[in-house]
Amino acid sequence: MKPNALRLALLLAAATTLAPLASAQKLAATPPMGWNSWNYFAGRVTDKDIRDTADLLVSTGMRDAGYVYVNIDDTWEGKRDAQGHITTNEKFPDMKALADYVHSKGLKLGIYSSPGDQTCARFEGSLGHEYQDAQTYADWGIDYLKYDLCGFRKKMLADAPNDPVKQNKMMRDAYMLMHKAIVKTGRPMVYSLCQYGFDAVWDWAPEVGANLWRTTGDINATFDRMTVIGLNQDGLEKFAGPGHWNDPDMLEVGNGKLTLDENRFHMTLWAMLASPLLAGNDLTKMTPEVASILMNKQVLAIDQDPAGHQGKRIYQEGPVQIWSRELADGSTALAVFNTGEDASSMRNIALPLKQLGFSKPPMATDVWTNKPVGRLDASYKPTIPRHASILLKLTK
Repeated sequence: MKPNALRLALLLAAATTLAPLASAQKLAATPPMGWNSWNYFAGRVTDKDIRDTADLLVSTGMRDAGYVYVNIDDTWEGKRDAQGHITTNEKFPDMKALADYVHSKGLKLGIYSSPGDQTCARFEGSLGHEYQDAQTYADWGIDYLKYDLCGFRKKMLADAPNDPVKQNKMMRDAYMLMHKAIVKTGRPMVYSLCQYGFDAVWDWAPEVGANLWRTTGDINATFDRMTVIGLNQDGLEKFAGPGHWNDPDMLEVGNGKLTLDENRFHMTLWAMLASPLLAGNDLTKMTPEVASILMNKQVLAIDQDPAGHQGKRIYQEGPVQIWSRELADGSTALAVFNTGEDASSMRNIALPLKQLGFSKPPMATDVWTNKPVGRLDASYKPTIPRHASILLKLTK
């Protein structure tokens, strides 16, 4: 091959590899925000639930705070018709009409499927119908696809027993196939990979067009599970950025028996992680306290910071962890977490300011209250109760 021809071939190959990433950066420049049906409704979700949620996202102010995606999880699927087109079941009589309703509220609609022949809940998957399903979603007006590995793992194990290399190739190919199908429709859709962090998904997900990818197993509404998932994200920060985000799963703020401190801990940690923020609570019963956590403007600004730098752990001793995150305006977000179990224990923390690059005491603002703390020096040692946190914004 002549030198010029070789150079052209290499450029074309590079462009093909980078195309999904460039497209993703335009679609999800900051972590997607919205609401997903699974955490509260699970398999009970209906058309009415989604319409009611859309109304509540508007009336509560959540839409204006940035929660714009209304995502239907598993169990909406019906059977395929004679031509192989996916249909909805009796819970969702007209998906196009539902999408139109959601769009009329200034919101976007998300949907769920699997690269397998069945979904997690054993409804119809997309295997063998990827291009057909993507076009159907586009025709309906879908804006977001959560694509869950569940049903495809059975095929991977059957077709490539005891061959993890082949299994992983099958998985990557399946996700790339649906990405190509979405692109062919011409309709922009946020592409969410739900495959629980298998095969170091953060290494290759952008190459298959993903905007976000699950890094863990499922979350639940307990402090232990939330902290195990969130605090284990350290080390993944280099893989996150505009258009491509690590996803430690949906928010459980307002669910279960999480206390006020635990809900704030959860929201603080997800904001530090530049995580997608997909609420999963019952909006009909949302308390003012939960609303104030989900819609705190200063906390959301950190999550949505345009630089897209995911936070990282800089200190850990016993139940105490300190995380930092560089922000676009040159300031630093600093979060201190106390995971201690002793209800009477209080932790006095000395902040590692020099490690953060502050040769002189920085000015600090309490992010949750948006009130100035003043200039921090070595004498500043915040007292943090069990299962609580603080979130500061530091400026030189």
